[in-house]
Amino acid sequence: MTAHPFSRGRLLAGAALLSVFLAAPALAQAPAEEAAAQIDAPVNGNSEIIVTGVKATRSATAITTTEIQKILPGVAPFKAIQTLPGVMYVTADPWGNNEQNASLFIHGFSAQQLGHTLDGVPLGDQSYGNFNGLSPQRAIISENVGSVVVATGAAELGIASTSNLGGAIENFSSDPRAQMGAQINQTIGSYDTSRTFVRLDSGEFGGGNSGYVSVLRQRARAWDFRGIQKGWQANGKFVHDDSNGKLTAYFAYSDKQEPNEDATTVFKNPTNAAQAYQPYTRPFLYPDFDAAIGYLDANGNVPAAEAQNYRNFYSAAIRTDYLGYIKYQAHLTDKIDWSTQGYYHHNKGAGIVAGPITVAGLPTLFSLYFPGQNLKEATGNSGYAIRTTEYRIDRGGVISTLDAQVGDHTIQAGFWFEHNSSAAYRNWYALDVTRPNDYSPYELPPHDPMFTQYGSEMRTDVVQFHVQDAWQLTPSLLIQGGFKSSLQFASGTFPVQPIIGSLPGSSSALPEGEINTKRWFLPAIGAKWNVTDKEQLYVNVQKNMRQFQPYGGGGVTPWSSGSQAAFDNLKNNGRPESAWTYEVGFRTSRPIDTGFLTGIDAQINYYHVDFSDRLLGITPAGAIGGIGGGGISGGTPAVFNVGGVKTDGVDAAVTLRFGKTFSLYNALSYNNSIYDSDYSTRTGEATGTRIGGIATVDGVVPTGGKNIPVSPKWMNKTVATLTIGDFDAQFIGDYAGRRFTTFTNDASVKSYFLGSARIAYRLPPELIGLQKAEISLNVTNLFDEKGASTVQASANTNNYNVYPIAPRQWFATLSVIY
Repeated sequence: MTAHPFSRGRLLAGAALLSVFLAAPALAQAPAEEAAAQIDAPVNGNSEIIVTGVKATRSATAITTTEIQKILPGVAPFKAIQTLPGVMYVTADPWGNNEQNASLFIHGFSAQQLGHTLDGVPLGDQSYGNFNGLSPQRAIISENVGSVVVATGAAELGIASTSNLGGAIENFSSDPRAQMGAQINQTIGSYDTSRTFVRLDSGEFGGGNSGYVSVLRQRARAWDFRGIQKGWQANGKFVHDDSNGKLTAYFAYSDKQEPNEDATTVFKNPTNAAQAYQPYTRPFLYPDFDAAIGYLDANGNVPAAEAQNYRNFYSAAIRTDYLGYIKYQAHLTDKIDWSTQGYYHHNKGAGIVAGPITVAGLPTLFSLYFPGQNLKEATGNSGYAIRTTEYRIDRGGVISTLDAQVGDHTIQAGFWFEHNSSAAYRNWYALDVTRPNDYSPYELPPHDPMFTQYGSEMRTDVVQFHVQDAWQLTPSLLIQGGFKSSLQFASGTFPVQPIIGSLPGSSSALPEGEINTKRWFLPAIGAKWNVTDKEQLYVNVQKNMRQFQPYGGGGVTPWSSGSQAAFDNLKNNGRPESAWTYEVGFRTSRPIDTGFLTGIDAQINYYHVDFSDRLLGITPAGAIGGIGGGGISGGTPAVFNVGGVKTDGVDAAVTLRFGKTFSLYNALSYNNSIYDSDYSTRTGEATGTRIGGIATVDGVVPTGGKNIPVSPKWMNKTVATLTIGDFDAQFIGDYAGRRFTTFTNDASVKSYFLGSARIAYRLPPELIGLQKAEISLNVTNLFDEKGASTVQASANTNNYNVYPIAPRQWFATLSVIY
């Protein structure tokens, strides 16, 4: 898609005019980490969702640890930001932990098109089976999150990310507490939930030193099957802060075993009984091995009516992560700071599915590896086989930033380098009918695989520079401008190639090679005008890009495109996705002395996005159900450049405060993201046409004029909080509108409204001799709504995958701080 110079010119001119003609009192923008520290809530303090003033020239909102833990003690950071405007995050579990069925959209951009960091350390693009990062819920224990800042339009230039086409989610860990003490949280609840969190703080010692260590153990039975979703985590943080600078060291360990839901494949227009069978849940059969054997006939076939939505014996994600960083912020002078941060992350994990051998193309696969053999006998005689995708990540990097105050200018220059070595191996194991106790969703099979279908090794170097200047032109007017450069040098090989024909969508060896992508100039310009000392007007224009994913285990990436020719075409003619984002907004924060309404914080933001070179991955025929565009047999998606997407939207958020007793927060969001053009399955490119309808005509798929799927047009969030003395009550309402589920919009899932509630009582500290003791009760999905949570769109018409909404559940928590 070509840019629209008139539209872009108008906004750039608008920013310049705002810079020249407007005036009133303002503060220079604080770095993101300083802003996060400023909004970090105290142990016993009240907090609220911050809708104003988090970023100077960008639309952004923030949520602090107090509000995060009110939503549900121990909730994942992604789940917590669901209350913020423009954000949609859904999973099939109430905690928001499960990554296989997670779906995140902000302003029409998916999680894989956003930036993600923890204390500045990149967390990658949040793909399932990730190759360059880890989820925030594995990077930090929920109770140690100090705040989460969400830039919904465009991220800071200096964010360490190669995927932030749109905004960014910056997670910040809490600093050690000033006083020595211990915190113990114990949560119990539905489905045998038991969650224990312990944190020990040293307090300040030895002249500016402080630290903490914490441990978490969580176990909960899944709500629709008998798997236990469990794990251990540990965090440690040390801070030395003096007049010369601040030294911070952080370490995180996470070991998780998460048995997974299975998605239901939905056909809008089923043509047979198997397509018409669309159960609300697909619970796996583990640990009842006899039931699993009885589910199949003598030849290993599933019931005919369930061929599209069969039941597996089990499936799970196993992840072990080590993450650490050391950062030093040196105060070179009273006007110059230089911070340098080194980090390292190691991940070892596996995705596991133990499923029937007669479904989703598996007879074809196994006949290639066991020609002429009885396939049931060759795979352990149980009728089941175990497929694993075994992952490894070893990545390390350096982030260095110089901030200098020069007169009315705050100049920042930064550098980020990362080297990443990742691997993904697809192994198949026999499930021996004589040894059923050897197999579980919590570990790999105890013997060697029958065969390795494919194995990839990827090497990636990322270099990013940025320079920006925040110029306080007048006491009321701040102008901010700069650019970043993003360079990626990626190569991939397949030490183990699949047998030709064993991957749907591929009739050759998987592609190997190197793709180097360099974008030297990605500009940004913005301005903030303090209209009064309570109101601000801001504007921002920015270009971003998303580098190609260097991943060899599936997905929309050149290395999983199915053939060397397809890879070479993307390498030589393809372009990474890019976007121009324009946003203008107004925010106010006012105390009001009416005796009833005492304060208001509000922000309204309009944004427009010109998204170019949108890449689309279409599931190959024969790869039924499953996740990530393929069934249990795997598959390589066809990758198409469908051209541009135009997005227009509005976010509005307001917090009304009625003294210290009651507050009401509401956020309304509208997003309209439209494909510019149809695309051709023959050329793999946009056609520039809009033929309409849903039928593919001469290879032209009518996506032009259609909404991008999965992201709703309308969302509304409400948080009502009542505080009477030591008693708290909170209600959260979450509305998401209809979501299209195919690329031609011929199918959709209906809207939903989810409610959750909390009541809590704080024991008076003077009576119990503690800093804090609180008892709380949380209820999720208060009205027991049923419907679609996560939706996966991977087809042009008719069919899609969907996960269910978790039912109403309750959780009681005792939190004590000594």
